[in-house]
Amino acid sequence: MNVRIYKPSKNVMQSGRAKTALWVLEFERDSIRRPEPLMGWTESGDTLNQVRLKFSSREEAEEYARTNGWDYTVLPDRERRIKPRNYTDNFKYVPPEASEKR
Repeated sequence: MNVRIYKPSKNVMQSGRAKTALWVLEFERDSIRRPEPLMGWTESGDTLNQVRLKFSSREEAEEYARTNGWDYTVLPDRERRIKPRNYTDNFKYVPPEASEKR
């Protein structure tokens, strides 16, 4: 059984970084997803893709996968890039390009 261990990224809809400190172990998909004939919802024959286990460290998640005999892949933790911004940049005068002049 294959599992993936990663640290989730921040939710793009909010400015906070809640729920990004934990490492997540989730199972790889074994079956394809397809639309269900009756309602048109997406169905899958594999229920393990709904399971997400959370750990406080990467080592704990790796140890858990090893003790259960699962093959695991660890995705690297992405470093947060901060783009410096200044409020006064909103009001700076940027001269038009020379090519736009007539």
